[in-house]
Amino acid sequence: MGNSTVHQINKPNTTFQQLLYLAFGRVWATWGLISFAVTFIIVFIPTMVSHLFTEKKGQDYFITVSRIWMTIWLYMVGCPVKIYGKENFKAGQTYVVVYNHNALIDVPLSAPFVPGGNKTIAKASFAKVPIFGLFYKRGSVLIERSKDSSRIKSFEDMKAVLKKDMHMCLYPEGTRNRSDEPLKPFFDGAFKLGIVCKKDIIPCVIVGTTKAMPIHTPFTLYPTKLQMHFMPAVSSNNTNTKALKETVFEIMKTKFIQETQK
Repeated sequence: MGNSTVHQINKPNTTFQQLLYLAFGRVWATWGLISFAVTFIIVFIPTMVSHLFTEKKGQDYFITVSRIWMTIWLYMVGCPVKIYGKENFKAGQTYVVVYNHNALIDVPLSAPFVPGGNKTIAKASFAKVPIFGLFYKRGSVLIERSKDSSRIKSFEDMKAVLKKDMHMCLYPEGTRNRSDEPLKPFFDGAFKLGIVCKKDIIPCVIVGTTKAMPIHTPFTLYPTKLQMHFMPAVSSNNTNTKALKETVFEIMKTKFIQETQK
């Protein structure tokens, strides 16, 4: 699907238009789910080939295949993504990458479009899904947030990812932002990880997913042009967790407001 066939759907005003808008969103979400499942089946075996390589090379390969898949699928559902700031990833360096989180579609966006091999912190429960769980585990560090032992283990696992020259991707808001604020308050984990491992933080602001999948309207999807803005790395040297967290929060909040007001 070319750019000329991608249209943004503007939210209507009248009650009748709103009903049509909602109906379209539900139908389009169904198409999104079906197309996701079908394309996943196609790429599943190619992604599992990554297990034949060493972990670093395998993860580079896994991310490359995932990027191709997601680029095609996003066009299929009318949500092409434009990436800004890839030059902020310096060759030979790995980073803790942090994203804002507004919708479920943020998840397939995040890791595939990071330059180079990376893993994402993710809920352990999804790893139990047949077939998909194998793919999910390949790209993730799993965590059960309700268990202290799991949180401790996941932190050690994230440190291991960075030591193997891969980026580590996290959502510092923890869950999707259901508030009226640009960002929810951040948790400490990503910033503590950066300081402990002496890795800089790359903030990434995702724009457009609140319109593509409105948080207060379940199971809807609308064609929307999406953007990901990778910003210059924030040093983790000579700072503490609280100060680093606050610095990155303000950078991301300012950028999100700037981009959404255009």
